[in-house]
Amino acid sequence: MAGAALAAAIVVLPVLSVLWLALNPSENIWPHLASTVLPRQIKNTAILLAGNTVGVVVLGVSTAWLVTMCRFPGRLVFQWALLLPLAMPAYITAFVYTDLLEFAGPVQKGLREVFGWERPADYWFPPIRSVGGAIFVMSFVLYPYVYLLARATFLEQSVCVLEAGRVLGRNAWQSFLKIALPLARPAVVAGTALALMETLNDFGTVDFFGVNTLTRGVFNVWLHMGNTGGAAQIALVLLSVVIILLFLERQARQRRRYHHTSARYRPLPGYTLTGWRQVGAIVLCALPIVIGFLVPAAVLARNAINHFGDSWNADFFEFTRNSLTLSVLAAVFAVTVAAFLAYAQRLSKSRGVLLGMRIASVGYAVPGTVLAIGVLIPFAAFDNALDAFMRETFGRSTGLLLTGTVFAIVFAYVVRFLAVALGAVEASLGRVQPSVEMAARTLGNTPWQTLWRVHFPLIRGSLLAGGTIVFVDSMKELPATLILRPFNFDTLATHVFQFASFELFEQASLAALTIVAAGVIPVVLLSRAIALSRPGARQAHGAQWVAETA
Repeated sequence: MAGAALAAAIVVLPVLSVLWLALNPSENIWPHLASTVLPRQIKNTAILLAGNTVGVVVLGVSTAWLVTMCRFPGRLVFQWALLLPLAMPAYITAFVYTDLLEFAGPVQKGLREVFGWERPADYWFPPIRSVGGAIFVMSFVLYPYVYLLARATFLEQSVCVLEAGRVLGRNAWQSFLKIALPLARPAVVAGTALALMETLNDFGTVDFFGVNTLTRGVFNVWLHMGNTGGAAQIALVLLSVVIILLFLERQARQRRRYHHTSARYRPLPGYTLTGWRQVGAIVLCALPIVIGFLVPAAVLARNAINHFGDSWNADFFEFTRNSLTLSVLAAVFAVTVAAFLAYAQRLSKSRGVLLGMRIASVGYAVPGTVLAIGVLIPFAAFDNALDAFMRETFGRSTGLLLTGTVFAIVFAYVVRFLAVALGAVEASLGRVQPSVEMAARTLGNTPWQTLWRVHFPLIRGSLLAGGTIVFVDSMKELPATLILRPFNFDTLATHVFQFASFELFEQASLAALTIVAAGVIPVVLLSRAIALSRPGARQAHGAQWVAETA
């Protein structure tokens, strides 16, 4: 109970710190912000969220339905390939498409050569550095959140429901709109909420495109104006948007729980597509993969090869080592805390521990900029108090022990990604039969010995899966790292962002490609786990692959 309360307090501490600083700033610039930049930031943020909602839902739901319920060439490849954009950070995709689509890029240059245009006034081309450009990039990177949950729901649906629809005269399109989509609504809403929270967390894309959102406003007020209180006030507005999103997600799912009336699970019937429908399905599934992963990956690979001599140096190895160290530490600590919380809940079954777990899970909803400010405030207060005490008592300065250290970054990573590890561990631990634990206790094992000798071997796959996802997310994390990193300390993510800001993205392409490579294998494994989630799928998977690829 005490451990769960401590974990919840640690996660809530950054949020409470932001709230306290926003309400008690040393210099109150709120009236100035509210009358100048804040309305525009809120408007741009709202447009970005609305555009991404449409983009991720259309791309995620349509592709999930096609690869699950329709039969067409390449379907088995699309099932896992549609998750590949999840390994591509949005800010890296933004850098790539800026190089491709800006005035001096190869696309516009080719159009000018073909049509004889010479000046920008001779033709119109959509500006990539705009709100529309940010929506375009983020939609094709974040749609896998919706695809992931929607496909899992479509795989779990009962054949009886679909057969009832067919008996009532529903065709494939009507079955999708009237039966499958309403059943998948909770999953679609949850996936959309995750995508929108990632949108709010993004800083690299909006900053590079010059879109003045709330996230960018936090950085501008803090770093450029030097006003921490004003940054906390904007962060509080950003946090309010997150709370509204979570509330709307809960309301959308409230009292909308669907249960199957039969346990009859057979291979899903599927609809065989022919002619133009087959071509349309292939194009629709291939488009997100090409735009969201293949094109950026190809550009990164080309730049990495062309500038390999400039990139393959001691700095690259240092940045890689820093990223790996931070990510591994975050993964180990997150999985450890998650296992402790999940096991405490299994032992006690108390509401207090359950509440502590739920509070500990909210960190994923807190944008990195808000989290970074919330971490710095208490850490700086502790460092200053300890330094003052040591000066007065022993005449020695302790300096900054927590602020601007690796510990601060790892702490922020663990708080932000603890929910990911906790979900994996809790689900796996829940599948362990209580009789196994009872047998271990009967043989004289203490609760901790039971956890170490019995449960850990049984759930090590989920521990590894949760740690891997935390590792990948930590490798990509940019906003919190930019704010909390020590002086002269760079990771692959901050290195890529800084070089891109100086229009030197080609020299950082090797580092960007390394970040992407770190996320590809977990994404493929995740897709396989989803494909095998339906009862009986493991036995049918091999035969299905042979039949569809013959």
